[in-house]
Amino acid sequence: MFPSYTQSRTQIAIVGAGPAGLMLSHLLAQAGIDSVAVDVRARREIEETHRAGILEQGSVDLLVDTGVSDRVHRDGYRHDGIELAFGGGGHRIDFQGLVGASTQLYPQTDVFADLADARRRDGGDVRFGVTDVSVGDLTTDVPVLRFTDADGIGHQIRADFLVGADGSRSLCRQQVPADERRQYFREYPFAWFGVLAEAPPSAPELIYNHSPRGFALISQRTETLQRMYFQCDPAENVDDWSEDRIWAELQARVGANGYHLNEGPIIAKTVLPFRSFVQEPMHHGRLVLAGDAAHTVPPTGAKGLNLALADVRVLAEELQRALAADDITPLATYSERALDRIWKAQHFSYWMTTMLHTLPDATAFDVRRQEGELVALTSSIAGSTYLAEAYTGWPQW
Repeated sequence: MFPSYTQSRTQIAIVGAGPAGLMLSHLLAQAGIDSVAVDVRARREIEETHRAGILEQGSVDLLVDTGVSDRVHRDGYRHDGIELAFGGGGHRIDFQGLVGASTQLYPQTDVFADLADARRRDGGDVRFGVTDVSVGDLTTDVPVLRFTDADGIGHQIRADFLVGADGSRSLCRQQVPADERRQYFREYPFAWFGVLAEAPPSAPELIYNHSPRGFALISQRTETLQRMYFQCDPAENVDDWSEDRIWAELQARVGANGYHLNEGPIIAKTVLPFRSFVQEPMHHGRLVLAGDAAHTVPPTGAKGLNLALADVRVLAEELQRALAADDITPLATYSERALDRIWKAQHFSYWMTTMLHTLPDATAFDVRRQEGELVALTSSIAGSTYLAEAYTGWPQW
């Protein structure tokens, strides 16, 4: 409790103003519902955090059709397939030919900027750089959000419902009593060593590269900036890797399948651990969770941001019903609807990850068995269609 604080009221209080929180605030505003969204990070901090982004068609449509921005079409790059590289060559999965769909290469930082600009344009109440965030009274009719704003003023906001969209280290997630939640978790024995390089693209679409040396992903960012990753130990120290060593490792991995990368200065490098997590149910009292606060997936299947946007699309609908009836039942419906897609995405991400990455104790048999799986997949229309359908996104509700 603050020694002194301002009191106010809103319909929906949102903890977290990343893409999930901002999209939810935007959708609610279009339905005439007031909200306040807060985030402990400054807007500039979020915008300067480089994050890749492969958007499903449904995510692209959500941004454009709801009036957030059409920049995803102007500045993004449409991908009609991906390349699976293994066994000495490349094998293209033709999304358009198989399922008539595409993905869009558009960084998550740009999605955030579009949403933040849209909320500011529309007069949305979004507050960055807050501290001392807490939530309470979750099982009452008027839950509360407390925080100190960037000017040092304490606030206590009462709301009809609270939304935790505050990421994988979620404060809100922890407010669900242990005996009322189920948590499913897997930690993988490898990570991605990610680099951002000033170089022209090496390929028109993403290359998912399997080799005895380990996995590599060749992605893009712009015409002059590229994202690339290679499998490494989670304890790897980025300072032990010089530019020459990084490029030599990447070239060796993709070279095994006949590819060569355009090189350039490496301006950022990081190690990204792999985890899978789901918390069920995604609600408690008048609190509901969305995005990484409720679930995380390995990045192999490009599902993280897309799942968050799919969550809030459904959540906006169910919150409208909950407000209209002054009833928490729609929160359970949201959880059920969202979890159906989440577990499909968990399976797909796990499958892609285990099919393409080399386990630390892998034998020669294990590597050849993976190649056999990849051959079976790429030589089967049914198998390739499943990958294309899952990668480009299942139908929206």
